[in-house]
Formats: sequence, C-alpha cells, structure tokens
Amino acid sequence: MPWCEPCERFWNPGSVTRAGECPTCGAAVEAPSEVDAPTPQRVPWHFWLAITAAGVYLAWRAIDGIALLF
Repeated sequence: MPWCEPCERFWNPGSVTRAGECPTCGAAVEAPSEVDAPTPQRVPWHFWLAITAAGVYLAWRAIDGIALLF
C-alpha cells in the first residue's frame, strides 16, 4: 500500500498518479508496476441466470397478456 511521508497518509494504488506520485504533494510514494494493476471484475454467472429468468418470466407474462385480449 502506498504511503506518503509528507502527507502522512495511505493512498489507494488507483489514486496515485501513473508515475507513482502522491496526488496532493507530488512526492514519490511507490514505483509503478504492472503487477499491481487491478484486473477487471467479471460478472458472476448467477447474475446472468437471474437476468435470463427475468426475461423468460416477462416474455411469458407478455404472451399471457396478449392471449387474454383475444
């Protein structure tokens, strides 16, 4: 975790500049590296399952509603 001595506070790795400097005072807090780069989060499978179930339910309700008209 990046620590800035002049500001006396921790910084989130995403908050420091690309050069690894403190955004407040500009002091070097860490060396930039590709290893610390955050990986993008994937959407969990059960989210897509819930979206699919909701779509099937709404499609069925639409068909049922149209059939009710005739």
